[in-house]
Amino acid sequence: MVCGGFACSRNALCALNVVYVLVGLLLIGVAAWGKGFGIVSSIHLIGGVIAVGVFLLLIAIVGLVGAVHHHQVMLFFYMIILGLVFIFQFGVSCSCLAIDRSRQEGLFSSAWSILSNETKTELEQRLDCCGLLNRSADPPPPTAFQADFRACPAKCKTLLGKDPRAKCLTCGEKMLQHSDEALKILGGVGLFFSFTEVLGVWLAMRYRNQKDPRANPSAFL
Repeated sequence: MVCGGFACSRNALCALNVVYVLVGLLLIGVAAWGKGFGIVSSIHLIGGVIAVGVFLLLIAIVGLVGAVHHHQVMLFFYMIILGLVFIFQFGVSCSCLAIDRSRQEGLFSSAWSILSNETKTELEQRLDCCGLLNRSADPPPPTAFQADFRACPAKCKTLLGKDPRAKCLTCGEKMLQHSDEALKILGGVGLFFSFTEVLGVWLAMRYRNQKDPRANPSAFL
């Protein structure tokens, strides 16, 4: 059965906006989780995803109110802003999926080199890791990594000489693992649901031009 009636269009638009609220919260939550891992915040796309999530959450609330009350002005601005959110979200999601591991390593290395020693120490204690990346081909050079490792106060380093099974990962390895997960989730979810926003614009346009059967028949649409 085709959803062509006024009530069906309203219910479909309300359900779609509830999905947008959940997607917005998911994007904000995953991006905040990724941003919380030290210099993972140096990937500025994660901040862009948080902005997309906030805008999607707000516009979904506007869409819900507009759908329930069949408010012409709110539905009009809802269509315009949701179309802009689609363009921005599509671009950010594609960018998240396009960032490969080597580019992430370059971003982390650039951010690590400008951190103060106090910030590095705090990060190593929080993530229980030492140094950035122990690779001769990547900046900073091995001598810088050795200096970071000697000054590292992480708990895993103190266990190296006591427990033969102990292992102390570099901070770069830990942050790359979490940034990979965050970018894949954000890119995949954002890209998939960005196409549903085109459906939302079409549905809002269709619903806006329908006449409420409960309204005065002589009222202006």
